[in-house]
Amino acid sequence: MSENIMTYETVDLSDDDEGVIIIDQTRLPGKVEMIRLRTAQEIWDAIYLLKVRGAPAIGVAAAFGIYVLARQIAEEEKEFSGFYKRFRKQKEYLDSARPTAVNLTWALNRMDKVCRKAHEDGNDVPKIVEILGREAREIKEEDVRVCRAIGEYGLSLVKPGDGILTHCNAGQLATCKYGTATAPIYLGQERGYRFRVFADETRPLLQGARLTAYELHSAGVDVTLICDNMSGMVMKNGWVNAVFVGCDRVAANGDVANKIGTSVVAAVAKQYGIPFYVCAPTSTIDLDTPTGAEITIEQRPAEEVTEMWYKERMAPEGVKVFNPAFDVTDHELITAIVTEHGIARAPFTESLKKYK
Repeated sequence: MSENIMTYETVDLSDDDEGVIIIDQTRLPGKVEMIRLRTAQEIWDAIYLLKVRGAPAIGVAAAFGIYVLARQIAEEEKEFSGFYKRFRKQKEYLDSARPTAVNLTWALNRMDKVCRKAHEDGNDVPKIVEILGREAREIKEEDVRVCRAIGEYGLSLVKPGDGILTHCNAGQLATCKYGTATAPIYLGQERGYRFRVFADETRPLLQGARLTAYELHSAGVDVTLICDNMSGMVMKNGWVNAVFVGCDRVAANGDVANKIGTSVVAAVAKQYGIPFYVCAPTSTIDLDTPTGAEITIEQRPAEEVTEMWYKERMAPEGVKVFNPAFDVTDHELITAIVTEHGIARAPFTESLKKYK
């Protein structure tokens, strides 16, 4: 490969703090393109259009984004009341980009809380902006620490030479380093575990084919790309010892929302007696949502299914299309939820509280 995607920062601040720098993931794997986001519209579009994606990476991008916008607001609003009114408006706008991934709201609320606390402590607007910048950087650094810790706990669940199946992309491209579901794989790679990984292509946006297979292959991992409807065969053949997936939201009872198709993988794994592990930073645990039934599922444009990856439209004009971005995996199909603080097992209504 001419370029190793592992050497790039998924999300970062520009050197002058005036823009958010991201890998445009819609161009991968054909082209590695770094883009700079400065306006609220550019940041919103990047999140909605999946130029930046993955719950942790979205959270970091949102934190950097609201900081960049706060700097711009502070150039015109010197008093806190005017500054904060516009800050809140931009925060709410960014928060509307994607409804399912809880990290988007979590990061923006955290930045909002820091903003208000800084004001209560008697800081003026320029100082508040400086504090927001420190907090945004801490959110990114925290993500790296969290993912590595998830990797250590996840690695304790498998052994050298195991076959691992993963769905969608919960890798480095979805975070700032290591990934969540791929963190055990990368740590195992560093330690000579020689895992055999199967990556679902993940229709309709092909995050597994375009992103997971790309980054694992770049890192030298033994990875095999399969179509989504092949998971049953590779499991039945005995090639898979464990399934690791990420998630965008964990309900209080252990139901998880993740990329569409995750629930199918979980059901097939249950059929063949293969442990199904969800790798979830505690920031994705939403104890205020009782079950998966209460999670809002984002609906995506029909064109993603009918024509996005084709030279010519592949479905008849006028046909109805159902294109949810996520599905909910029932907690009864989940062997354990791996967090940065430990491994939660059933009953999740009790175990998740210990780690949140």
